[in-house]
Amino acid sequence: MAIIIMILLLSFLVLIHELGHFLAAKAFGIKVEKFGFGLPFGPTLFEKKIGDTTFLVHALLLGGYVAFPDDEKDCDLPEDSPERFENKPVHQRAIVVSAGVIANIICAFFLVLFSALVWKYLPSGVYNIEIAKILAPKDASVWSSGLKVNDRIVSVNGTKITNTYALLNIVQLSKTHDGLVDMSVVEKNYQKIKNLNPALGRNEVIPKDVGVRLPKNIVKENPIMMDEHTALGLKKYSDNQVKLSNDIIQLRDYINKNTGNRYVISDGKCTLNDIALAISDNVHPLYIIVDRNGKNIRLKPIYPSSSGAIGVQLMSKEVLRTTDSFSDAVISSGKYLYQNTYMMLVGLGQVFTGKVPLKDLHGIVAITKVGGDIIHNDGLFYGLLLTAIISMDLAIVNFLPIPALDGGQLLFLIIEKIAGRKVGKQVMETLATISFFLLIALMIIIVFNDIWALVTQKL
Repeated sequence: MAIIIMILLLSFLVLIHELGHFLAAKAFGIKVEKFGFGLPFGPTLFEKKIGDTTFLVHALLLGGYVAFPDDEKDCDLPEDSPERFENKPVHQRAIVVSAGVIANIICAFFLVLFSALVWKYLPSGVYNIEIAKILAPKDASVWSSGLKVNDRIVSVNGTKITNTYALLNIVQLSKTHDGLVDMSVVEKNYQKIKNLNPALGRNEVIPKDVGVRLPKNIVKENPIMMDEHTALGLKKYSDNQVKLSNDIIQLRDYINKNTGNRYVISDGKCTLNDIALAISDNVHPLYIIVDRNGKNIRLKPIYPSSSGAIGVQLMSKEVLRTTDSFSDAVISSGKYLYQNTYMMLVGLGQVFTGKVPLKDLHGIVAITKVGGDIIHNDGLFYGLLLTAIISMDLAIVNFLPIPALDGGQLLFLIIEKIAGRKVGKQVMETLATISFFLLIALMIIIVFNDIWALVTQKL
């Protein structure tokens, strides 16, 4: 039932989008030949002409279209008719093209506002992250740290934790032997090595078979010179990190195998700086503060594994903000949409820059499944809020300057306004056709990702 509700909500968004185009066209006296709800493939469930517009409902509901006389080859409307879309001024055509996006934005706001007024709450974007289970082997550092089930994580290495992303990111950045080092740690380790080997220069190649004394604290039980102020946080690690070369990684592995010797024998190629880099890629302790029964407790260091895990199952509980008054509901709704839209734009930027690979992109199938689960587990209001976010996403994607989308059509109109003449019809059709097939190819990849995620139970 929850999935059916989600399908209906998504279909509603498409209907709102096309209704925006339809109403704007009618407002400017443009004839609308067809208003289609659903994709024009397969059987047509309903067809009726009302006024001069034929309304159709297709079996595949997740789609829609508005067709103008300009789109119909057999239309008997004269070429110079003021009811044709192409014969309207640029600014009117731009409004009609943008109206679907505007309708989705307005719809998104009112869905959030409705939830705020009726539910009296809105998600704050801040989460309490609690420990549900400890799953690590008995010899893992998490057991000796003092961490307990139901502890709420307040901060890690000085970074306040308000969502699982921040926590998991720090843990991943702090995994053992990851080939990355923090230069502040490298400098401290170099000074320790230099004090033990005063005759050797920093970048001087150490002669072959010469032994170099190592500091005591390069093993897990006695970690590198770190405390909660110098341990790796999100911003600090990103600013200071250096990726080790393959030669340094080989030196690191050699030292780790022979840490009991307290010295390393030079191969005639390494320097003191190389050794400092090698021993700095060791363990990165997590200094965690938890809230336990209202009291902040500082735990003993926890050391992530080489895969970036500490062996706990997390439980995330979002903090809700109350929206008791109408003005508070309006302001909170605006903030909620702004925050989530910003995150979507960041995510879209990561897709175009390649930071998010194609295999991680998901679409309508995944949205329907996840949305259905949210409605089933968290209630209808969470489903409405997700629908609002999807409506904003639909608006953003449709506004991209791609010829097959509304944004592409708007781009052609802007060019027409600047150049003083229309873009050639053949050019527009060619670009639209190419971009259409590219979008279809992308949709096939996304649907495959969705189905694969369902089959492998990743959704």
